[in-house]
Amino acid sequence: MTSELRLAVQFASEADDLPSRAQIRRWVAAALEHGAEITVRLVDADEAQALNRDYRAKDYVPNVLTFEYGEIGPGLLGGDVVICAPVVEREAREQGKRLKHHYAHMTVHGVLHLQGYDHVDAADAERMETREAAILKRFHIPHPYHS
Repeated sequence: MTSELRLAVQFASEADDLPSRAQIRRWVAAALEHGAEITVRLVDADEAQALNRDYRAKDYVPNVLTFEYGEIGPGLLGGDVVICAPVVEREAREQGKRLKHHYAHMTVHGVLHLQGYDHVDAADAERMETREAAILKRFHIPHPYHS
């Protein structure tokens, strides 16, 4: 399904080996089920923690944050996906995953949240994880929740 995508990618991290704009665009487009206007921002730990603290009242550094703005136009969802590069790097290393694969997963995960997916209860988590795995499989990326 092809959906309209208006995408801005912002690099606000000093990390090495960040994914390219083109890679992020492909991952976002694959996860979209609706038209969307999205900003994906790659940040360092200080910014991620400040956003998490200020907007979610949680004082830790997350791997990904999604800010959903709902329908901003007919058939067009709006939102921001903020990915913390140092956390993604650490998690990839600890989990033995390729760094680009983990960036792909965090991007897809954030875009699914923007579209209403969640993992609060077991049934919702199963639905979201199944969708994530199917999207990532298109890029020949192993199931993110299985070793």
